Amino acid sequence: MASSAGRGVAEGMPYQPKILVADDERSIRLMLETGLALNGFRVTSVRTGREALEAASGGGFDAVLSDVYMPDGGGLDLVSSLRAIDPKIPVVLMTAKASVPVAVEAVARGASDFIGKPFEIAAVVALLRRYVEAQREADAAAVPPEPEQDFSQSGLVGRSTPMARVYKLIAHAARTEATVLVLGESGTGKELVAHAIHDFSQRKTRPFLSVNCSGLTETLLESELFGHTRGAFTGADRDRAGLFEAAEGGTLFLDELASTSPAFQASLLRVLQSGEVRRVGSTQARRVNVRVIGASNAPLNKLVAAGNFRADLYYRLSVLSIELPPLRERPGDVELLTNHFLQLLHSSSGPQPRLTREAAEALAAHDFPGNVRELENALRRALALASRGLITLDCLPPEIAVRRRGHAGVFAQEQRLISDRPTMDELQRRYLLLTLEENGWNRRRAATVLNLDRRTIQRLIARYQIQSALDAEDEAEWEAAGDSSERRLETQ
Repeated sequence: MASSAGRGVAEGMPYQPKILVADDERSIRLMLETGLALNGFRVTSVRTGREALEAASGGGFDAVLSDVYMPDGGGLDLVSSLRAIDPKIPVVLMTAKASVPVAVEAVARGASDFIGKPFEIAAVVALLRRYVEAQREADAAAVPPEPEQDFSQSGLVGRSTPMARVYKLIAHAARTEATVLVLGESGTGKELVAHAIHDFSQRKTRPFLSVNCSGLTETLLESELFGHTRGAFTGADRDRAGLFEAAEGGTLFLDELASTSPAFQASLLRVLQSGEVRRVGSTQARRVNVRVIGASNAPLNKLVAAGNFRADLYYRLSVLSIELPPLRERPGDVELLTNHFLQLLHSSSGPQPRLTREAAEALAAHDFPGNVRELENALRRALALASRGLITLDCLPPEIAVRRRGHAGVFAQEQRLISDRPTMDELQRRYLLLTLEENGWNRRRAATVLNLDRRTIQRLIARYQIQSALDAEDEAEWEAAGDSSERRLETQ
């Protein structure tokens, strides 16, 4: 296949790069054809991987943009075939089902880049221009084939564009030995990223160890990581190897680095530069072969600018940086994460967990300042409170449920009665509870609304174990009330 640099261009006319688009969705093909043409590209679009290979065999393309999943095998197989024809042509893969396994497999096959759907056409234009203008090479022979593995347990869930970028960086990080810095707010899954890099790397059979640097004093942290000799400090009654030695050949994850002291930062920098550790209280250096992945929920570059973090350590750690997006910036992933956690937390002996529509809408509308960890904890709480696996709005944490009620009003309460098609018995319990709430837990008023006598409503409250919110005076007034004029209504 000919390179774009070797083609002649008409005098005075700007060169128009030729792009091959392969996608089985007609709407995607039309969007790319129009968007790329308006930005100076010539586009040939095809429906299948076989048609793409036939078109590419004729040569003349500057780059290929292909969907990962197509009826006849898709983009991953196409990458391998294109690499046999022309190792230099940039191949960019697209998918609406982004995941770490797909990203790792794409890189292993020799893909130049990986983007998630939906995408902005401007981002695709900029990406293609960068590859075409730089004539970047992606030599499949230099990428060792990945052995067959089960990547389904990475724990990272999401198909949004920001997560697709994260998966791409994880895939590239797994192929190198460079130190990695993972940034992101608390609860976004920084340790999961570190685990994924380790699990997909050549170090996957060796230990993965982690330590939260903010949970230890400076002395204990140095002892934990570097080890100590007997008598080095009070309580050191024997020699002890640190985590650097215990993780030999593997990966060491250091979380919350922003909380560490300048003295510890100097010690860590020395280890990264020399590949040697000295136990606390010892002058003997020991060689270690450990990959370090650091993490912080604070922006280290700003701490460096403020003089609160060593610049040389920051640059040593951030050879490759991965920034995790907060959950509020990828709201489309909330439903995927919810289903993932419900499946993960589901007890095999219990009924399959289900969300009412109102509960699902409340989760979708929440900002989740605690990110993925907050969502997981909310679902743990909901399952503990759910009846027969049914998660209603009342099962969710107050900060999620109250906000939803504030927007929905009484109409939403009424809709909640039947939105999940309850049994008649459950419907009766909900209706009684709603009536009591609407009448300030005054049983006499609730009985009047429901046209029930005193004994019937008392029996129903006991049957459904509805906790009373009445004070003693109200209870006494209720008990003193006669029932000579009360009407009975059979409810069974």
